[in-house]
Amino acid sequence: MKPSIKIGLIGLGTVGTGVVRILTEQRALIRRRLGCDLDIARVADLDAGRGRSLRLGRGVLTDDAMQIVCDPKIDIVVELIGGIHPAKAYLLAAMDQGKPVVTANKALLALHGEEIFAAAAARGVEIGFEGSVCGGIPIIRTLKEGFAAEKIRSIYGIVNGTCNYILSRMTDEGLPFSSVLAEAQAEGYAEADPTLDVGGGDSAHKLAILTNLAFGTPISLKEIYTEGIERVSSSDIVYADQFGYVIKLLAIAKQEDGSIEARVHPTMIPKGYLLATVGGVHNAVYLRGKSVGESMLYGRGAGGAPTGSAVVSDLIDISRNLQREVLGRVPAGAFQPTARRPLPIKPIDRIESRYYLRFMAQDRPGVLSKISGVLGRHRIGIASVIQQGRKVGGSVPLVMMTYRAIERDMRAALAKLDRLDEVAEPVVMIRVEGRDEAPSVPAK
Repeated sequence: MKPSIKIGLIGLGTVGTGVVRILTEQRALIRRRLGCDLDIARVADLDAGRGRSLRLGRGVLTDDAMQIVCDPKIDIVVELIGGIHPAKAYLLAAMDQGKPVVTANKALLALHGEEIFAAAAARGVEIGFEGSVCGGIPIIRTLKEGFAAEKIRSIYGIVNGTCNYILSRMTDEGLPFSSVLAEAQAEGYAEADPTLDVGGGDSAHKLAILTNLAFGTPISLKEIYTEGIERVSSSDIVYADQFGYVIKLLAIAKQEDGSIEARVHPTMIPKGYLLATVGGVHNAVYLRGKSVGESMLYGRGAGGAPTGSAVVSDLIDISRNLQREVLGRVPAGAFQPTARRPLPIKPIDRIESRYYLRFMAQDRPGVLSKISGVLGRHRIGIASVIQQGRKVGGSVPLVMMTYRAIERDMRAALAKLDRLDEVAEPVVMIRVEGRDEAPSVPAK
């Protein structure tokens, strides 16, 4: 057994700094669990000043990542710079050198995971990526190992802390989206350009990885329907509460009849569900399996410490295998490479769901009947209605909860409803999950 495993780290940002601190502060604990030390041999970062506060040894810091990739003394290469280029080139080059790799790069794996997994298999090296989804929640290892005997039926994930923080604050405080977004940026929970988060793109990256592992099928990011939270208003949250629901940005994957649903969008879920209680910047992934039934993993989904812990867990796992020369024990994609099967991804217009609809409708006789008629002609049944008090000569909110319908029928109906003179604004539509039928509005 080697007395130590040499780590080469590329990227010393928030997560990279977290990794260095954990490896330093938990050195004795890691040795007790692993049987040897994990030593930071080289660190590459373009900003040399970042390493000063970490007290890295002399000669450890470099601005040339390829020095780490090509150094024969380095046992494992960790990529934490993010993005596609040059991160992808570093990972492939390290694997070409016969080195196992660890990354937390969700965008890279979502877009190029198949190529990277294939390269790891071809070169007989391992790749760890626990930190790529939900930070400190061990969902990757759960899917690859804990649920290795499980047929996963569905996944529902709150996988973006920024969106969950915004929706939680809107729910708890009744604040508008724009105010909470500004607050999240001030607190450091949202980027200066929050588009990737609030637009759903970050969640779609993570869902692509989870879908790949859960169902053993390659999936293109373009096949994941993605909708953000920008149009969710305080009034939608209030009406959801009256119906007995909360609104969350969910990443949803389902396997049914030989096809896959993969979608990200605001979703109403019953207030009594565990997922509905996940607040603030926390993440959670709820799974339904054939044998185990329902399970949920919950915890801190981002930040240097939680994600750094996930990265170090990969380093320990790979180091155990290196010490015993058993690399490749668990396939990178959870299934044997030759056993992975491409499954058709169901287009969004073919899914079946219940729907929440909010209209700004003219307050005059016959409007509700006219709207109901359009919905009925498109095979959409109304389960519940909330109609605000009268406002003579103006528009008032009209809110409906439907029974299950096919998305293409709903979209066709909305196209006609938006053209009605009686409807003053585009109809707001939010999908509903969690109950077979929409409940009635609770009696007051």
